Amino acid sequence: MGKHHSKLSPQMIEELVNRTHFSHDDLHKWYNGFIKDCPDGLLTLERFAKAYSKMFSKGDPSKFVEHAFRVFDANNDGVIDFEEYICAIAISAKGKLEEKLEWVFKMYDLDGDGYIGRDDLLEILRSIYQMVGASTVDVPADESTPEARSAKMFALMDANKDDKLSLEEFVNGAKNDQSILNLLKSH
Repeated sequence: MGKHHSKLSPQMIEELVNRTHFSHDDLHKWYNGFIKDCPDGLLTLERFAKAYSKMFSKGDPSKFVEHAFRVFDANNDGVIDFEEYICAIAISAKGKLEEKLEWVFKMYDLDGDGYIGRDDLLEILRSIYQMVGASTVDVPADESTPEARSAKMFALMDANKDDKLSLEEFVNGAKNDQSILNLLKSH
């Protein structure tokens, strides 16, 4: 990962077919679109942010973009190559619920310690609310602010009440959280 490929080799295509469950044709289409947008074969944070800004024009996605970029950039080299990009897209498009939840967990675990702390969750939720724009989303009263949503999630998920969510707690809790399930179904 992190290496620029001017062309997908047959070996790379087979590897990506197995890892992503995209067809050969789909991979070529995704690759051609990726290279059109990133002629050097590398998606930078700036390009990533520009794409998010177009999708979320009513809000400010700048903070969320940093978190999403960190998870896409699997090898932490500061750029996203096609392999990293398509593997992340595959989880969103074709992944099982548990795979999607593990990916979300990685994004929410800001310091990579294997847990989502209250501060981690609040930071992510603030970035999401900022991204979508406060007035554009119809949410229940007990989710109207990042703080309220965070408190609700911890009440639902923190099984051992230690003020941090393990992967297991997050996955089990998310399976009972309709807001998260709806979000994952739409992607």
